[in-house]
Amino acid sequence: MDNKEKYWYSFARLTKTSSAFVNKLYSYFGSIDLAWNAHDNELYKIEGIQKRQIEAFIEERKNITPQECMDYIKERDIDFIHPEDVRYPYMLKHIDNPPTGLFLLGNIDICNMERTLAVVGSRKASENSKNTLRNILSGFANTDICIVSGLAEGIDTVAHKTAIENNIKTIAVIGGGFDKLYPKSNVELFNKIIDGNGAVITEYWPDTDAISWHFPVRNRIVSGLSKGVLIAEAAMKSGAMITGKLALEQGKELMCIPGLISNPNTEGIYSLLKTGATLITNTQDILDALNWEFKTNIPPKEEKTYNFSEEEKLIYDILRKDSLTMDEIVTKTNLNINDLMVILTKLELDGVISQTHGEKYIIIN
Repeated sequence: MDNKEKYWYSFARLTKTSSAFVNKLYSYFGSIDLAWNAHDNELYKIEGIQKRQIEAFIEERKNITPQECMDYIKERDIDFIHPEDVRYPYMLKHIDNPPTGLFLLGNIDICNMERTLAVVGSRKASENSKNTLRNILSGFANTDICIVSGLAEGIDTVAHKTAIENNIKTIAVIGGGFDKLYPKSNVELFNKIIDGNGAVITEYWPDTDAISWHFPVRNRIVSGLSKGVLIAEAAMKSGAMITGKLALEQGKELMCIPGLISNPNTEGIYSLLKTGATLITNTQDILDALNWEFKTNIPPKEEKTYNFSEEEKLIYDILRKDSLTMDEIVTKTNLNINDLMVILTKLELDGVISQTHGEKYIIIN
């Protein structure tokens, strides 16, 4: 008997046709093998598909052998989930243009798909936003929540790392194949996720480059997998805003963390808040927005206490209000620069404050 599953692999191997095209073929023929083997004349009868799309499919199909495609993926120990597989995430089946298939490394079965929270935001996020996000997500420590993000730099990286550090499962959706991981700086994080902390998934064949237009396309999967989408920081024209709009189209709960209004990367946040997104300032806000009940499962966050000197307390209090450069701290405290350097160094070593790339000091605990 012919193995129909191999045709899902062959459709996933295509590079010149979209998942929307494959979904139309599958819907029309009702069987994936009939869709793949359809005669040219049959293909031209399908409404809503352009001639150039059919021609591209016919041409590319000539050089693809379904059985070889399936064998290649299985030999590499890459898992593959297609729409007829019972493991295919049910939420993805109900979005516009669901992916033809998902290549997977790690273990998606350990991720609770009923408690999924997408976290997205700027690749160049401020330290304040990163620390706020860490504090909020750490409130879910040791629960069965699953954090979904895109493994990009900035907010995505913070979301995945915070999940792992707090014993929370996480799913990364990437915009290229496993052989062309982007960004390279997240290779270690990639390995940590697939090593017992969740799964990395993509709809792209392993040797596919992570090109720019893939990222807004993959965002539909990030939001589609999630019960709600949390945006930590976003400029008006950004991938995070695209994900936010997709979340609304998909009927997901959209939530935003506020930031400094002087930061250009918060313009998108306040735009979404004005149009009805839920304001998030702590962990409980997310539970309330998503109607999730696990207050009893969240261990109370241990309040840290410090034995500050008078000067340390002064600096701590002004940095709680805003991040400042050393010169700005000197102006506000009238402390001697040499004394101030000693105090700031001590506070950094104690894990109370941190210095950002912009040379500003911020409170981290």
